[in-house]
Amino acid sequence: MDLFEYQGKELLRKYGVPVPEGRVATTPEEAVAAARKLGGKVVVKAQVLIGGRGKAGGIKVAPSPEEAGEVTERILGMDIRGHTVNRVLVERAGDIKDEYYCSFLVDRSERRFLGIMSAEGGVDIEEVAANNPEKITRVHIDPLLGISGFHARELVFGAELNRDARKEAIAILPKLYDAFVSLDASLVEVNPLVLTGEGRVMALDAKVSVDDSAGYRHPVFDELKTVHEVPEQERLAKEKGLNFIKLDGDVGIIGNGAGLVMSTLDVVKAAGGDPANFLDVGGGAGADVLSSALEVITSNNEVKSVLINIFGGITRGDLVAEGIIDALGRLEIQVPIVVRLDGTNAEQGRKMLADAPHEMLVTATTMLEGAEKAVELAVKGGE
Repeated sequence: MDLFEYQGKELLRKYGVPVPEGRVATTPEEAVAAARKLGGKVVVKAQVLIGGRGKAGGIKVAPSPEEAGEVTERILGMDIRGHTVNRVLVERAGDIKDEYYCSFLVDRSERRFLGIMSAEGGVDIEEVAANNPEKITRVHIDPLLGISGFHARELVFGAELNRDARKEAIAILPKLYDAFVSLDASLVEVNPLVLTGEGRVMALDAKVSVDDSAGYRHPVFDELKTVHEVPEQERLAKEKGLNFIKLDGDVGIIGNGAGLVMSTLDVVKAAGGDPANFLDVGGGAGADVLSSALEVITSNNEVKSVLINIFGGITRGDLVAEGIIDALGRLEIQVPIVVRLDGTNAEQGRKMLADAPHEMLVTATTMLEGAEKAVELAVKGGE
């Protein structure tokens, strides 16, 4: 679960990480009141679960409370890379002398935690990694041993932070790590970590991702979830008990088993298409599950074709065909559906589909053939 900036900062504050004083506002009037309490000059920051807010105009400095209200009015309702702004964070503006980047994350390939630091803060770390990789310092940390002083010093001195920031940065890093581990986080990122004109080091931004499977250890997670707007398609998938992740393409994907679905995504990409989602109906999916899966996929207007790729083990091909036929009869399907069936009762399932022809139904004998047909039909549907 990704947290909004203000939520992440509130959690980091509890672990002793210095953050600017701020208040959340959902109306211009609330922003004006917040700016007055904070002393006048503030920064108004859109609260969305996506990067690039500054480039999109979602972060503005307001010299007075009245201007804070005006800025908030312009920011609220903005669309930032598909995310609508429903609230802003109003923070006291400060004098920034220098900006840095730091984060802690899980490095699964090394089975250790990874600390990252760079003196190139305030910009996308991907850009720094691509253009100036030598300006990024990485330090692995054994989860059983935890962070030590030498880890923090290696990060700070390796990144060549401003001499005036080093002492406080070395003191802050263990606190960030403590928050990372204690919150069962997969990522704690501060970009930028700033050196102020007064010589203080603080987290000016916070990106925190926690594992909501650990919610039983953290009752606060349920409270944090209440302000998250779940997209309609994801809400529908969750209600139907489907494993679903939305992507940005136009070829809907349904498969049984996470490995098969991921392979299907790769094959669609290799065929020149862009998957619209990951949807795993599970190993023993029956007719009702397939029907529900099609309902979820076709609820996305961006989907121009659907590829159903089923390899029957526990899953029976005849039940898959039954679910597809049921969905075609119950739903107003407006996009072509390519079906590839193999495995248990696949021949029976293919016969059922052949005996119940539908103008939107296309069959394929192999995964590659199915992907190519789905991509071709998506292209035609987008013309």
